[in-house]
Amino acid sequence: MDHLLRPCQLLAGLLIVTLSGCDAGREELLGTLEWDRIGLPAEASETILSWKVAEGDRVEAGQLLLELDPRRQDARIAQARGEVDQAAARLAELSNGARSETIDSARATLARNRAEQVDSERNFTRIAELHRRKMVAVAELDRARAARDQASAATRSAEAQLRELTNGTRPEQLEQAGAALDAARGNLAQLEVGREHLSLRAPRAGLVDSLPFRVGDQPPAGAELVSLLVGEAPYARVFIPASIRSQVQVGDAMHIHVEGIEAPFTAKVRSIRSEASFTPYYALTGDDASRLMYRAELVLEGEAARQLPAGLPLHAERIDHERR
Repeated sequence: MDHLLRPCQLLAGLLIVTLSGCDAGREELLGTLEWDRIGLPAEASETILSWKVAEGDRVEAGQLLLELDPRRQDARIAQARGEVDQAAARLAELSNGARSETIDSARATLARNRAEQVDSERNFTRIAELHRRKMVAVAELDRARAARDQASAATRSAEAQLRELTNGTRPEQLEQAGAALDAARGNLAQLEVGREHLSLRAPRAGLVDSLPFRVGDQPPAGAELVSLLVGEAPYARVFIPASIRSQVQVGDAMHIHVEGIEAPFTAKVRSIRSEASFTPYYALTGDDASRLMYRAELVLEGEAARQLPAGLPLHAERIDHERR
């Protein structure tokens, strides 16, 4: 009886070894289903006035998503417009030069100063003659000389002012005024762009995945207001063990088995990271904790794949292996 059992036991052992070898060679690449995601941040900390969409809505590029309170930004824009007008008026003033009335006033001032200079010179000459005859004190002569010099200085000052008015504005002043106007206009344009972004619009067509804030909230600047899932199809984010990395290339076809869906999906490898990392926590099995993995992305094909939500667990298998 024993000699009949030995061949059967040997055959059973070989079958177990064969099946074990097949299972060992069967690599399931674990991962999750993902969509390309876009996060739209708050460019300013303002109160949310209204939502135009809800989570799960499909939106088109340019569609209005929400409105933030614009009153503070509108006040800044009004101030900036006033600064632009002021800078433009200053440049126009310098470009046009002095008014004719101002030039006429400067000429009249020069004529008066010249008359006073002539009178002071005559008075000094008369006082000097009297001082020579010993008829006035030296202090009187000094006062006459000071008055003459003062009148002469006033005349020269009036002449310089008149030349400044008639010669026009210096080129350097015009350039400074022009630069100030450009700066004011740039500031206004920046504020107007910021005002447009208070009405948040979808940059691409997609699906509204998350709206973390509600009407009346005032999110901080930089906080994510809307999360959109975009793209033509989802992709599987899987991890390839180092032991089979050389056997998987970009463009390879694979089968994707999504949790809860019986029929597999076909996918192609879109990218494989060149840097290795340790096995992620959800892919740990037995001694896998110390294995190095390469993250890869596989784009799912078919219309049915476009209806899948993000976050579902899955595993991928190479098609050539399944055929064997």
